Amino acid sequence: MPGSIKHHVSRVRTLYRKILQLHRALPLELKALGDQYMKDEFRRHKSVGPEEAQRFLQEWENYAVLLHQQTSRNVQSSTGQLHFGSHLSEKELNALADEQVGQLKELMHEATKPKRQFNILEDTEKKH
Repeated sequence: MPGSIKHHVSRVRTLYRKILQLHRALPLELKALGDQYMKDEFRRHKSVGPEEAQRFLQEWENYAVLLHQQTSRNVQSSTGQLHFGSHLSEKELNALADEQVGQLKELMHEATKPKRQFNILEDTEKKH
């Protein structure tokens, strides 16, 4: 494997593991949703060209930095209320492709459901 490809693969794997680790600090429902979304996105972008791969990794690195900041702040917060994510500006929204807007709507729908399809805590509590 040539050096640049080896470095790229190492960078992707390191980022992937880092994000999974950061997701551990999320509430269980968001962790499950985030893990699945990330796995799907990384799989979907496995064979993109170098420019798109670079943009993809940069955006996920930005996400990792933001999530690290938010999880650190939430751990230190004494309010008991957790806040994750960030708002997209109108400029950022307009720059998205139709497919990306659709994915965002799906994600928002899943993340804001009043009652999740499953509740891992309730399921494990019933078994004990």
